[in-house]
Amino acid sequence: MRILFVTATRIGDAVLSTGLLDHLLRTHPGARITVACGPAAAGIFARMPGLERLIVVTKQPLSRHWLGLWARVAFTRWDLVVDLRASALAWMVPARRRLTGKGGRRPGHRLAHLGMLMGLSPPPLPVAWTAPPDEARAAALLPGGPWLVVGPTANWAGKVWPADRFVQVARALVAPDGALAGARIAVLGGPGAEERTMAAPVLAAFPDAVDLVGSLTLPEVAAVLRRAALFLGNDSGLMHLAAAAGAPTIGLFGRSSAAEYGPSGPRAVAVEADGPPMDAPMTDLPPSRVLAAAERLLASRVPA
Repeated sequence: MRILFVTATRIGDAVLSTGLLDHLLRTHPGARITVACGPAAAGIFARMPGLERLIVVTKQPLSRHWLGLWARVAFTRWDLVVDLRASALAWMVPARRRLTGKGGRRPGHRLAHLGMLMGLSPPPLPVAWTAPPDEARAAALLPGGPWLVVGPTANWAGKVWPADRFVQVARALVAPDGALAGARIAVLGGPGAEERTMAAPVLAAFPDAVDLVGSLTLPEVAAVLRRAALFLGNDSGLMHLAAAAGAPTIGLFGRSSAAEYGPSGPRAVAVEADGPPMDAPMTDLPPSRVLAAAERLLASRVPA
């Protein structure tokens, strides 16, 4: 069986779509899958079993990137085309069956929307694929444990919780009487100067922290997150990847919607700022509430 799966440009959306791919792999053993995604998200799928081809789609003026993708897939007879981008592509290539997402925003969590596409309720949880070299590098970077992994960055300023509050909560967690007493700290972030700037105050507050900002591939990041006793971070692709990797995950929300994009994993919790959803400044999220949520999550084998 040959499957074409067209998914997201952003890392977070791409991570959420991995549950559908995992479902296809389990229900169609031996399927050969081609994944088309944006450049930032390509690493999410690099270690996927059954991956025949990974096509990186770079946006071009006048939507010419869709024409380029069509030229690479139009001469294959597909058994199934899944297009989460709601484009016309699925109807322009030969296919026995087509499933296309809907554009625009809708009420409910994005994961539920993805599940509805295949009639799956509850929807399958996202997964994180790694390979032995990724796990080996993660073990070398974060030996032993426990580890508190902090993700103080995001793709825009409105999603960023103040750095001093990350520091306050992290110190309380790793203190001798904290829920992660004696844990070491690692700081994650993406590539680029902006991510480095956002992470800098947290790194300065913890000189012994392991600095992983912008230095890892996405499969290596997933392997690092799998070693975390807790991930604490803003609403970001890293947060979604942490939840998919199975790490106990606290995702922080204010100017974005936890109802639509809260972390989805076996032990994942969203903590929201006071005020209207998607319109509450991150400064309205008190450290005490975040710390309490983290303590409940760590004390329980189920989400707090």
